[in-house]
Amino acid sequence: MKIVSWNVNGLRACVTKGFLDIFKEFDADIFCLQETKLQEGQIDLELDGYYDYWNYAEKKGYSGTAVFTKIKPISVKYGMGIEEHDMEGRVITLEFDNFYLVNVYTPNSKRELLRLDYRMKWEDDFRTYLKRLDEKKPVVMCGDLNVAHKEIDLKNPKTNRKNAGFSDEEREKMTELLSSGFTDSFRYFYPDKEEAYSWWSYMGRARERNTGWRIDYFIVSKSFENKLIDSFISPEILGSDHCPVGIITK
Repeated sequence: MKIVSWNVNGLRACVTKGFLDIFKEFDADIFCLQETKLQEGQIDLELDGYYDYWNYAEKKGYSGTAVFTKIKPISVKYGMGIEEHDMEGRVITLEFDNFYLVNVYTPNSKRELLRLDYRMKWEDDFRTYLKRLDEKKPVVMCGDLNVAHKEIDLKNPKTNRKNAGFSDEEREKMTELLSSGFTDSFRYFYPDKEEAYSWWSYMGRARERNTGWRIDYFIVSKSFENKLIDSFISPEILGSDHCPVGIITK
């Protein structure tokens, strides 16, 4: 099974940059999107063979997630069931026979870490949500987590130490999540791989120079590790400031 995740930074814009061809070429069993920036009825996608599920933010042109799956889920849930978190369309959970698939777009802490307090609350509530799912069956969680966990996960760790996405607080929350029974699938296979990034600023020719961050992940339950065959990042795919990431499973 192939599962792909991509922050498209505006799906309508991404469609004009080759999204449909990229989608077909991946031929994923499940394809998750973040930052769709859509409201219902604002796009008409013909994706034959896929069931589609959308979670829209109340604020127009902001956030939003979607999942396309060839396999019909047993159930679908939008959000975490916590009102303050569920207004921005950030979480979709699909239940399948052998696992839960959770697609997430984690809130950004913003410049000067203006939203850090909210982000900390989100992290604790989201971790609790994942652990409750994991008690029932294994979890495959993917998306833009808006954090580079270790220094190896971004080009310039020293100059970004107190910036959003690489603050000590955000990194500690990722450590806490992984310590509570979850695995970063990319580091599971490639613990020492350097310059493996999934996001690049539009400024300063960052992508051309590969001055990037790895902030898009597949995080799986420890009990799901033996199902993993590979984890990949596809930096050659353009169309967004993020590139797709994915896993291959048994």
